[in-house]
Amino acid sequence: MTSPHSRPLPGARSDFPQFVPISTRWMDNDVYGHVNNVVYYSFFDTAVNQFLIERGVLDIASGTSIGLVVHSECDYFAPLSFPGTVEAGLRVVDIGASSVTYEIGLFAPGSEQTAAKGRFVHVYVDRQTRRPAPLPPALQRAVVALSSSPGGVRGRRDLA
Repeated sequence: MTSPHSRPLPGARSDFPQFVPISTRWMDNDVYGHVNNVVYYSFFDTAVNQFLIERGVLDIASGTSIGLVVHSECDYFAPLSFPGTVEAGLRVVDIGASSVTYEIGLFAPGSEQTAAKGRFVHVYVDRQTRRPAPLPPALQRAVVALSSSPGGVRGRRDLA
């Protein structure tokens, strides 16, 4: 049996150095009147990939490497619903030779605590062989910028 003290706590807005706005859609709500749990994972994917595309480090059509999701998880704290905007906070908590672990906080506009908080792990692979590939330097620089304290990112290599 799980101890009541083991439940994760909501994150704070100040934990996240970057935010991506995402509009909710009519179809996101379930019969209970709030965004269905499966949609939160779509928000994670959208926030991370929108950030990478806007930084010019993800070419979804012809890049030589692609990021595959190998793990995701989510803890829920408060409902979100349509109509509205979700403010997705991003930070990087781990950088490996070919992987990046993101933490995403989903916030209702103006809220100081996450409605949901999750992790999302991308492993970068060669587009053709699907074998792990080193993170391209531009991608490394972009994800290091998502750390609230770059020296504290686990697994960070010297990117100079």
